[in-house]
Parts: sequence; structure tokens; C-alpha cells
Amino acid sequence: MDKADREKDLRLESQLCFALYGASLALSRRYKPLLDPLGLTYPQYLAMMALWETDHQPVKSLGEKLNLDSGTLSPLLKRLEQAGYVTRRRGSKDERQVKISLTEAGAALKPKALDVMAAIGAATGCSYDDMSKLRNELKSLRDHLMTAHD
Repeated sequence: MDKADREKDLRLESQLCFALYGASLALSRRYKPLLDPLGLTYPQYLAMMALWETDHQPVKSLGEKLNLDSGTLSPLLKRLEQAGYVTRRRGSKDERQVKISLTEAGAALKPKALDVMAAIGAATGCSYDDMSKLRNELKSLRDHLMTAHD
């Protein structure tokens, strides 16, 4: 490959990272008007989805599932608690462990999330099968990048 061909690789339009970044921004922008009526930001919505899947889980497990460190997760959970959607309780056996649980109000948001998912699905212009395939390819990409060595 000559220098001119290699320089084409430096254009933004040639970059996988830029395409993913742009898609991520567009998706986040699309979520905002759907989540505003629920009183949730996108990261809070992700935390709520993880809790709708598995309620009463340790904060550490939630952070691992969301790939968020405690410095990011703690303020997010504090705001969800202030909104009345979750409670945080220290373990009786080990006070270092904090469990996060949905409140009735937090659990009641789950059916409304179905409308969010339907709207996002329609906005993508993809079929369910196409979205499933794309999601699996992105998970595979993430896994490869996380295990890649320099």
C-alpha cells in the first residue's frame, strides 16, 4: 500500500471509531425526548433496565454490568434515589456492601420503557433481526477490543 492509500485511512469518514461515535451521539439524542417524560437520563435508564432485569442487587454487580466505576455510578444512583425510583441499603452482615432495589415507583416505569424501546426500534429503520445482528456484532467488537493486547 502506498503513502496516498495509507493517508486515506486518516480521513474521518474512514474511521470505525468516528462512525461508532456518530451513531452513539445520534442514538443518545433520540433517547432524550423519550426519557425526559420518565425523568431519566440515558445512563439512569440503563441502570433502571439492569434493575428491572435483576432487582435487589449489589451496587458492585450493577457497576460491573453497566461497565461503570463507583465514581460515576454512585451519583447516578443517588439521583435515582432522590427521584424515588430506587433505595440503597447497606448489608446487615457486611456494611461495605450496598444493595440497590427498585421502589414501587421505579418498578412502575418498566411498562413505559416498552414505549421507549418501540420508538427507538422504529427510529433505527432496522428490522428486529437486523438490530439483533448489529447488536451481536457490536458486542463481539467490544469483546475483541477489551481482550486485545498491544
